[in-house]
Amino acid sequence: MTIRAAADGSALGNPGPAGWAWYVDDNCWAAGGWKHATNNQGELMAVLQFFRATAHLSDDLLILCDSQYVINCITKWMPGWKKKGWKKADGKPVMNVDLLKDIDDAIVGRTYRFEWVKGHANHPLNEAADSRARAVSEAYQRGTAIPAGPGWTRGGTPASAPVSSAAGASESGSSVSAGPSFVETVAAVPGATAAARAARNAAKSAATARAEEPGLFDLDEIQDTPTVTVTTTLSAEQHRALAASAARQGISIEEALAKLV
Repeated sequence: MTIRAAADGSALGNPGPAGWAWYVDDNCWAAGGWKHATNNQGELMAVLQFFRATAHLSDDLLILCDSQYVINCITKWMPGWKKKGWKKADGKPVMNVDLLKDIDDAIVGRTYRFEWVKGHANHPLNEAADSRARAVSEAYQRGTAIPAGPGWTRGGTPASAPVSSAAGASESGSSVSAGPSFVETVAAVPGATAAARAARNAAKSAATARAEEPGLFDLDEIQDTPTVTVTTTLSAEQHRALAASAARQGISIEEALAKLV
């Protein structure tokens, strides 16, 4: 069985009052946030909390994100960053490193894939996650109660976890700094048996050994907003194949080509 969910982040002012949310359906979702963070941090946290909320399951996961930065961090760049001691190609620290390290731990032994969806394009799951993440950011802005959601409500009962404390988030080296002035609302995190931990540690060691070398183009500094126009020449056959792929995904040819980078 494949569990399909959307993960999204919201930040008013970016950075500013921020929220995250993952959403499966109206009865199965969770949200939380910070007083000050970014959209990327929100979406990374949403992904992390979804992995944690489903850690007691063996189902495949399909996670829909509208941030190519978040998807690329997890699926393309983390192996190279880890080999460099969590440093970028220019030697500078990787942004949001604490969140990425937590995600790196959470994905060990899991079967998952990501799918990019265009934000604010009326995709039902993406819109549901976005609206809940934004509701949290607005609640922090107003100082009202955080709409945390029911958490995971399907296929087993995750063990309860203590609420974590944080003062906010920083896009430099550390993603969350400790402090007493802010309580982050998180979904329940399941406990792991000793056997499960041992299996995941073994899988993690194997995954690290298979880490890919950096590619021809080191794209680890790409964010969501700056863009660069690239011109390429395709044969008629290549263009037809690309157009067919875009049609199957319901996106433009340009978007299909960008996803291949």
